Amino acid sequence: MPNRSEYDLVLIGGGIMSATLAVILKHLDPKLNMLVLERLPKIAEESSNAWNNAGTGHAALCELNYMPDDPNGGLPSAAKAIAINQQFQESREFWATLVQTGVMKDPDTFIHSIPHMTFVRGAKDVDYLKRRFEALKNQPLFKGMEFSDDTEQIAKWIPLMLEGRTKETIAATRIEQGTDVDYGAVTRQLFNWLVTSGVEVLTSHEVSSVKKNSVGWSIRGSNDKNKFTVNAPKVFVGAGGWALKLLQKSGIREISGFGTFPVSGHFLKTENPELVAKHQAKVYSQAAVGAPPMSVPHLDTRVIDGKASLLFGPFAGLNLKFLKHGSVFDLPMSLRFANLLPYISVALTNLSLVVYLVREILKSPKQKIASLREFVPMAEAKDWQLYEAGQRAQVIKPSGTRGSLQFGTEVISSADGSIAGLLGASPGASVAVRVMLDVASKIYPSKFQSWQPEIKKLVPSFGLDLNSDAKLANDSLSRTAATLKLKA
Repeated sequence: MPNRSEYDLVLIGGGIMSATLAVILKHLDPKLNMLVLERLPKIAEESSNAWNNAGTGHAALCELNYMPDDPNGGLPSAAKAIAINQQFQESREFWATLVQTGVMKDPDTFIHSIPHMTFVRGAKDVDYLKRRFEALKNQPLFKGMEFSDDTEQIAKWIPLMLEGRTKETIAATRIEQGTDVDYGAVTRQLFNWLVTSGVEVLTSHEVSSVKKNSVGWSIRGSNDKNKFTVNAPKVFVGAGGWALKLLQKSGIREISGFGTFPVSGHFLKTENPELVAKHQAKVYSQAAVGAPPMSVPHLDTRVIDGKASLLFGPFAGLNLKFLKHGSVFDLPMSLRFANLLPYISVALTNLSLVVYLVREILKSPKQKIASLREFVPMAEAKDWQLYEAGQRAQVIKPSGTRGSLQFGTEVISSADGSIAGLLGASPGASVAVRVMLDVASKIYPSKFQSWQPEIKKLVPSFGLDLNSDAKLANDSLSRTAATLKLKA
């Protein structure tokens, strides 16, 4: 149970977002009295858990959804890819600073260099990938990217994917500065430091309501059979898919009309050392027609608890849960008069997505292996096991009486800055630092300007445009690579 009845800030959710925000704020204002409440027995057991996500350090090095094709056949716009990359560099800088100051452990415990690649088939996609490469190759944050449509060269990069492949038109890009990140390990290390720094972190404490009061907010919940109530002038809701439910209960008008579209995911995994040795990369491809961007197929090297494996997926599914350990009543209970029409409009305008998800659900084990063989032609079912990953709750954002499906993160905050929450998924954890600095600016607007010198100690590139200055970009990449033991 909480040690006191009043805190300066209550953070709901024990994932990487709450951990990142609390660490940032503890550095900026060490006197802040903070409480973290997590409903599960352990922290980092939902989306932050290493096995519940792909572990990609999302920097737009290989993900095609950040650079849609130009309909006129010109160079696709690199603006969003550059923005995502820069946000990931801020996370790298933050982690590097924390390693240097002893907040985080040896980088080998949470991050590894893994080349990021994009692999496409067919003349149309090859043409697009080449134009994408032309748009990125001279961008400072994408320094070192290579393109090849030569089968022999691609076979050297990813031998497992070329073995047994029939002759076809293929192409790939490759960049060595890619990373594999254990976001669960990152989260646990941050919380370990927070506890030693006086932040109260309580697990098995489920929040049931957040209501406005004279202090600011009354947060109520329970620990087994015991109920608790705490008060705080500031609240952050970092509860994954449940953030929608809690923000709705808060009654703030800013959440009106918002909804979430839950999508489950499964991956095929192998720990066969012979297969792992033949594939040292994270390889992304094009999403199937009608598929959501987070369902882009990819074959990834993963390093979790020091052991390497390969993951292929995701195989998306449709259910009503907002969290992996959630309830089938999550979506129905989130329906309100204000978001009903946005939900309906998203369903009607994304029928191909619904059809895709149903088709994915109905896939047999043999069909999943068949999908894998599009990446690994010689794959044998005996080497691969299917497992359930995390739950993603994609944002449905209102626009008048309609709604649109958003594939990213959305910060929702009250007009007075007393409460903020986070909706959405990928790139999620990869850009946690940028997103949480945004949250900090919303809940502490009067202090944020004076904090900026301290922020720059944590994140040296904060407020700068890395990609516009080749030397600045190179310095940041080299500095963080040296500290985090990565390839520059």
